[in-house]
Amino acid sequence: MTILNSESSENEALLHAARLMLLSARTAPKSGGIDDVLTLIVLGEEKEKLAKEMERIGEERKIPGFKRDAKNLRDSAAAVLVGVRGTRSFSMNCGACGYSTCSEFDEAKKKRGNDFTGPNCIFKTLDLGIAIGSAVKTASNLNADNRIMYRIGTAAIRLKLLPEASVIMGVPISAKGKSIYFDRPAVTT
Repeated sequence: MTILNSESSENEALLHAARLMLLSARTAPKSGGIDDVLTLIVLGEEKEKLAKEMERIGEERKIPGFKRDAKNLRDSAAAVLVGVRGTRSFSMNCGACGYSTCSEFDEAKKKRGNDFTGPNCIFKTLDLGIAIGSAVKTASNLNADNRIMYRIGTAAIRLKLLPEASVIMGVPISAKGKSIYFDRPAVTT
């Protein structure tokens, strides 16, 4: 008789959920059908490196939320990263990026801020949001606790985990008796 224990089975299910989250992000609608969304699953040693980088950023900037979120990441089975090549234009000349035309946007110097590189095309940013929403919907449908975390994305950028991405968000997932992402200490920033 074979017995599968709860913890290993739940971790295996979470990895499967993470893979399905990548699928959801990939198949989410994209502006004009142009896919500039990037995804990755982080676990094990790489997840620990990501948590350590979050702590470093928190200490450098004196922002306690990075340390709190690093603990959440460590307590998670995995993190799904969703990023976008947002410095590419969509050729709509809408002006939402702050430039009159996409040609001006394309010619503008792209520079790295504290967290991300910009300016970003609004359509690429919307594609990122839709892909993230689709991924977390999938996690939720599979009963995997999750939360979108900007701070994970900040550390992922510094570690060059998705080197082509101008913006990344992280979504840790876990399966505990109670969600670890929403009953946690508040921080000021």
